[in-house]
Amino acid sequence: MPELSRSQVVVYAAIAVALLLVGARAIRGEDGTDRSFAAGGGSQGGGQSFSISGQGGDLVVDVTGAVQRPGVYRMPAGSRVNDAVIRAGGAAPQAELEAVNLAARLADGQQVVVPERVPGGGSVAGAESEDGPISLGTATAEQLEGIDGIGPVTAGDIVKFRDEHGGLSSVEQLDQVPGIGPATMEALRERLQP
Repeated sequence: MPELSRSQVVVYAAIAVALLLVGARAIRGEDGTDRSFAAGGGSQGGGQSFSISGQGGDLVVDVTGAVQRPGVYRMPAGSRVNDAVIRAGGAAPQAELEAVNLAARLADGQQVVVPERVPGGGSVAGAESEDGPISLGTATAEQLEGIDGIGPVTAGDIVKFRDEHGGLSSVEQLDQVPGIGPATMEALRERLQP
């Protein structure tokens, strides 16, 4: 075997160190270290951040309404609405948290709407009006009863189904609630938003 010159040994050592660094970086990247990205927008004018990790099963939710930093956030599977509100900087001073089920499990693609307290009692969720769509994630049984074909029992069943399933990401999921037929589904599509 031929002898190596001093310069050849240095080159081979440099290559070995470079390979070790690349390998260490690859291993560290596979361990699921988070990378943060800035997301523009928000009512405060500041940047928001969310993390993307290599783990499967994460949820992406839209937190809007009376929170400090509304936006889209990636949450671990099994998170609750309260976790999403905290991730969005917490409730704003005018928030009506009593109108939100903070213990409900989050569903992928869910919109969490934290309504604002209005003078004289009651609450308003963003731009909703009395004739506008009702948020499926925050609708009360009383609000659901105002929809054609929904009585007190069915409204209670919808709220119970939503809470048991950790929220709903689409109106079509209500087809699984007993007592809701095709005509009721049409009324729900017109009056509810995810």
